Amino acid sequence: MMSNRDLPPDIFLIATGSSEPIYRQMIEQLRRQILGGQVKAGDAMPSVREVATALGVNPMTVSKAYSLLEGDGWLARRRGMGMVVAERESQFEQAESRLELIRPSLEKVALESQQLKLQPKAVVQLLSQILKSG
Repeated sequence: MMSNRDLPPDIFLIATGSSEPIYRQMIEQLRRQILGGQVKAGDAMPSVREVATALGVNPMTVSKAYSLLEGDGWLARRRGMGMVVAERESQFEQAESRLELIRPSLEKVALESQQLKLQPKAVVQLLSQILKSG
């Protein structure tokens, strides 16, 4: 099912103090939004200039993210429309694929938990509480 929404330039939330490069943050956020159903095939992406201005980043950073997303089949170039969210195979929408997207975050939590010598059960319990409250 194709959508025809124009996505806002502030679709991305960037953590400037993060060790993860801004373009990678953008890629991961858009992938999660697509797999989570918040962004749909056919949605028009904001222009590189609009996103760069909204985020206060170099347009080349946004262009790199868009280019990599296009190369991986997440975005498609439409004549006269710019970039749109690509139609994806249904296999990408399975729960395992969505779950795999949070693996890096969970690995970071696991490492920090080990460094703090926290009990796995306590960490899982806290995560469960956070998930229920969110």
